[in-house]
This record gives sequence, structure tokens and C-alpha cells, in this order.
Amino acid sequence: MAERESPLVPVYRPGSHGNFAAGAGVRLLETRPGSIVQAAAWPGEERRLAAAIAAVTGLALPEGPGAGAADGRRAAFGFAPGRVLVVDQQDGLAAMLSGAIASDIGTVTDLSHGRTAIRISGDKAEWVLSKLFAIDFAPAAFPSGAGRATLHHDVSALIQRTGERQFDLYVFRSFARSFWTMLCHAAAEVGYEVA
Repeated sequence: MAERESPLVPVYRPGSHGNFAAGAGVRLLETRPGSIVQAAAWPGEERRLAAAIAAVTGLALPEGPGAGAADGRRAAFGFAPGRVLVVDQQDGLAAMLSGAIASDIGTVTDLSHGRTAIRISGDKAEWVLSKLFAIDFAPAAFPSGAGRATLHHDVSALIQRTGERQFDLYVFRSFARSFWTMLCHAAAEVGYEVA
């Protein structure tokens, strides 16, 4: 598959930016995973969907709203009843999931060309995200692996905590440039590094 051109090209500026009086508070990065897929279960088939996802990815999804798992290469989390976002650094995840999720369990939709993945990490990551989203980002309320679906001024974002001080955000490609610019403005106060 040909590599997709990033919608962030005009505004993605590697280097140090913002207020560095105390060093960089966060690091920003476009992660560019090979596969971003939505798997949706028919009513009552949520457990079978989770089992099929686990069989393909090796990620065991805990039950409950927003529950998820990540292993550095792959990640998955529930973002709505019966709906799971599954991400893999390699291409081809949609085909593998389609082979494992029978039509009586649910559906698989490849979102790889329609989403942009952005990672924010660092000591001030929770603080910067709290400026933008009405979510409790504290580890007790938003543990590692968990995910949330939310909005910032009508821009939809799916957010997963993929590390102690690290979050991956998935936004529509058509809003990615303005979202990135807004995220940079929010991070400028604490200083940010773009890799």
C-alpha cells in the first residue's frame, strides 16, 4: 500500500517550541500507524467481538465503558457501546479482523485513510489535554489502556492512554491540521518538542 501523505505537512514543524523556561513539558508526534480500524458488534455480540479482536491482536479487552489495552505495537479500546477502535503499526489489520469477525458478530470498517493519529507525552500531557477536553485525565479515572470518545468545539477525538504519561489521539483527517495547531497553542505555555 502506498504511504498516505500527512495532512499535517504544512504545520508540522520538528523542534522546540513555546516556553522552555522549565524545559519541554510535552512531546508531540504524528504516529502514522499502518491500520486504524473500527469493529462494531451487533447487540448481544460484544463478548464474541472482543474474543475475535483478542485472537487477531493478542489484546485482551477488559469489559466496561472505555476499557482497553495496548502493547506498544497494537492498541484497542471501546469508545461506544459495542464499538472498538483497533490500531496496529502494520497495514492489513482490517483484512485480518474481517476474517475473524463473522457477519453474525458485527462489522469491520477500515478508517486508516480517514483518521490522523497524534501522540502527546510528557509530565504535562494530562494538564495540556485538560485545557481542551472536559475529561478527568488523572490515572485513577483514566487508567493505562483506557480510551474515551469526546469533542472539542465539534471536533471529534478518540483518546487512549497508552503509557503512564502518554496519550494517543485520533481525529478526522479533515480536521487534523486545525486540531494540531490548537494542540500546539495549548502546549506552548509549558513548552513542547515536536519529533
